[in-house]
Amino acid sequence: MAAPEENPPTAPVATEVTEDASKSEPTAPAPAVEAKATEHSTTKEKVDLGLPLSAADGLIQKPFARPLDNARPPPPPQLTPDQDAKYNLVLKTVSSWTTVPTTSAKNAPTAPITDDERMFLTRECLLRYLRATKWHVNEAVARIQGTLTWRREYGLEKLTPDYISPENETGKQVIIGYDINARPCLYLLPSKQNTEKSDRQIHHLVFMLERIIDLMGPDQENLALVVNFNETKSGQNATIGQAKQTLHILQNHYPERLGRALVVNVPFMIWSFFKLISPFIDPLTKEKLKFNEDLRKHVPPAQLLKAVGGDVEFEYDHSVYWPALNKLAELRRQEYRERWIKGGKRIGEHENYLKGGSGKSLAETEAASA
Repeated sequence: MAAPEENPPTAPVATEVTEDASKSEPTAPAPAVEAKATEHSTTKEKVDLGLPLSAADGLIQKPFARPLDNARPPPPPQLTPDQDAKYNLVLKTVSSWTTVPTTSAKNAPTAPITDDERMFLTRECLLRYLRATKWHVNEAVARIQGTLTWRREYGLEKLTPDYISPENETGKQVIIGYDINARPCLYLLPSKQNTEKSDRQIHHLVFMLERIIDLMGPDQENLALVVNFNETKSGQNATIGQAKQTLHILQNHYPERLGRALVVNVPFMIWSFFKLISPFIDPLTKEKLKFNEDLRKHVPPAQLLKAVGGDVEFEYDHSVYWPALNKLAELRRQEYRERWIKGGKRIGEHENYLKGGSGKSLAETEAASA
């Protein structure tokens, strides 16, 4: 599958993903309290789900419970007064929505906004769309509404583990480990392709993106993509049409989610494929693509698979990995929802709070500043 966050010509709103995440990341670690805030939850997950923590746990067949202790996301950037004012305009607008179009068709009927959709509209979500639109308020609002409609029309609730399961029986997509900045890693392994070309192949990637977002810790908004083309044969890679469709979804509905794309063992035919899709990749996304680099510089060896130069002895067993991944994601979603309800079910809620970090909820922050 091709790398995320391109700007296809069919996008309804012509925008570019702004700023390479690596350029804005300070090297100083986040405060130690952040690790303590999630320690209880991840310890429970390790015990209850039998999740490993590093290569030292032996043969690995399940996702890691959490990043290594020294892998931390950078502190969130402070907004300028102008950016803060624009954020408040977007927040005021989306908070006023009572209905959302059910399809992208012109004059489509609307339906009441749901709790799930309100929960989706966090402070950081709104800021991601503002960054992706270069802080154009009206454009950000239009794209946010477009994403809510897309999520309805695409039917994300129908992308269940059982429906997706046949696509991943060979482990062609695996979420395991975290990079040096605590980004969860999504491995794409085209050589393990096991199904004919279909819409479900795209559904598969969307499903895995939703799961990797579930597994992001406090103050983490990005994923690390690792694409290993080792032993990939002709016909196993995505088609140009699939690549363009995927890029359209990722650019428009998952903006600012790609932190780094690490591509290794690239054969000649894949270089040709990248050359064909290159015109659809915006320049800032291209800067995030790293080809045939030493992955140990980007992912701690203790959480990097041996197949790409790490120390982790990983063996994919669908009957073990698939239920473990989905139980972990379900647990994280349940805790996220419980915090959202406890916080007052607010649009603009803070993701650090929702993800179990040390930060306060929106209501607590407002009370403290009153």
